[in-house]
Amino acid sequence: MTQNWGMTIPFYDRSLARSRELIAELPGLGYTDAWSAEVNGVDGFTPLALAAEWAPGVRLGSAIVPVSTRGPGLLAMSAATIADLAPGRFVLGIGASSPAIVERWNAGSFTKPYARTRDTLRFLKKALAGEKVTEAYETFEIKGFKLERAPKTPPRIVLAALRPRMLRLAAEEADGAITNWLSPDDVRKVRAEIGPDTELIARLFVCVSEDTDKVRELARWMLASYLTVPVYAAFHDWLGRGELLRPMREAWAAGDRQAALKAIPDEVVDDLIVHGDAATCRARIREYVANGLDTPILAPIPGGEVPIEQAVRDLSPKAGEADRA
Repeated sequence: MTQNWGMTIPFYDRSLARSRELIAELPGLGYTDAWSAEVNGVDGFTPLALAAEWAPGVRLGSAIVPVSTRGPGLLAMSAATIADLAPGRFVLGIGASSPAIVERWNAGSFTKPYARTRDTLRFLKKALAGEKVTEAYETFEIKGFKLERAPKTPPRIVLAALRPRMLRLAAEEADGAITNWLSPDDVRKVRAEIGPDTELIARLFVCVSEDTDKVRELARWMLASYLTVPVYAAFHDWLGRGELLRPMREAWAAGDRQAALKAIPDEVVDDLIVHGDAATCRARIREYVANGLDTPILAPIPGGEVPIEQAVRDLSPKAGEADRA
């Protein structure tokens, strides 16, 4: 089993306030990492601040915080705060996000996403090292920013990356790459872009259930909402699923949601969602690892016969010890 084995926090079936006991279990279950997200639920930093206390020793990461919903200085301050709470075990994951999140929900501007991510990365590396930054970047200008209290151990910074240009930036200037919605076979193609020495991180959606039809029905809603977003559509074109997903995209664009869901082939659902009994799910996750994924971040989703609380335990490295016996 891989050295890193992550869990998404908080959990899909409960609030952050109700997640404390289960987060506290993660180290004892063998999880090495706890990773937040930031879409339209909790923010990316608060769960990590609490997990620093609730789950001592676990590596904490954000997957991901958008670079265009906060100013660069505020982003540096938030990162420095978590780095101070969890010295040496915080990883700052940043990314371009999407027009819906940046513009429609946060009244920001989703322009030049690659350049904005690159510029934010370069600024953060200097700011979190304690430097005073005065610099005109392509997408913004900073005049005299210096953290009042820079972290003694600056966090590693990893980039959300879905296609070659951003993947290469992650390999050349960041400390790793985060990806999403891919199959074990897709890992090889992503790994080829970043080389063997760059950490590759991915969130894997898992449903512990042997009711295949029910899982596919639930998963189609998730897949349609993501794979119609332009950045994910382009990602799966690059991965080779363009023709498979074309009927779904056309129906979605025409406003026929039911036709779009029906148009997603079973093979795509089975490629992108880990499902089955717990042992089958653990074996599938190990396929990702064998193909070059360094850090799987599990995201158990509701809807299976096994409650999420039990799924967290059943998918853990401790549970996986039986697989190797």
